Amino acid sequence: LDPIAVSSVRLLLAVLVFTPFILRNNMQNRLQFMALGAVQFGLMYVFYITSYKHLPAYAVALFTIFTPLYVALLDDLMNRKINIDRIVAVTIAIIGAGIAVWHALPQREAVVGVFLLQVSNICFAVGQYYYRRLHSTADHSTKVGWMYLGATVVVTLLALVTGGFADFQVTKTSAMTLLYLGVIPTGLCFWLWNRGAVKTSVSRLAISNNLKIPVAIIVAWMFFGESAPYLRVGLGIAVIILALVFSNRKYTKTVL
Repeated sequence: LDPIAVSSVRLLLAVLVFTPFILRNNMQNRLQFMALGAVQFGLMYVFYITSYKHLPAYAVALFTIFTPLYVALLDDLMNRKINIDRIVAVTIAIIGAGIAVWHALPQREAVVGVFLLQVSNICFAVGQYYYRRLHSTADHSTKVGWMYLGATVVVTLLALVTGGFADFQVTKTSAMTLLYLGVIPTGLCFWLWNRGAVKTSVSRLAISNNLKIPVAIIVAWMFFGESAPYLRVGLGIAVIILALVFSNRKYTKTVL
């Protein structure tokens, strides 16, 4: 199935799950959250998926490790000062994730894919950071629901323009897969991520972006029987935890 069309269906399913919350509260700033969702989820998906045309899967994993740096730099830009301690902690987290997924670098022709991935990383960083800034009340479900709606509009329009639905023939297996992807990884997990984003410091939010990389490798090893560089994954996790400890001791205060 066309990947952009798949993303559209995933986001649409997430919207359907959150429709009761959208209808319950017609927020005044809903357009802001729709725009934010279009960036964090919509454009992020588009650039991320397109990068696979230029990069092998291991390289996609490798070049997603810079999201923490973009979150940290965005906060520095907004506050007009550079937090050196946080940059150090984020760099440690990048090194930890890099250890877990390190592989020979792709050929020079892959530069387009690397660029697309960095745009995707920036979109996700911008979304989670500004969600923290725009969020003021506890109604996360309504806000994220409007974000999913904004993302769905953008990705669906792109899928229609590119002809992604032209040969979109869904089997029973793919239908169940799409249902899972739309409700759990997209619908539930992005909601959990943004809800957690407002409950912790910017530093810990930035660093936590890279925890997904060793966790994904562990899941692939435990549930799908794939081989994994066990020593490197363990070392990578240890380094990322070190970054979290360093950030907490040096300058962060977690709000629970």
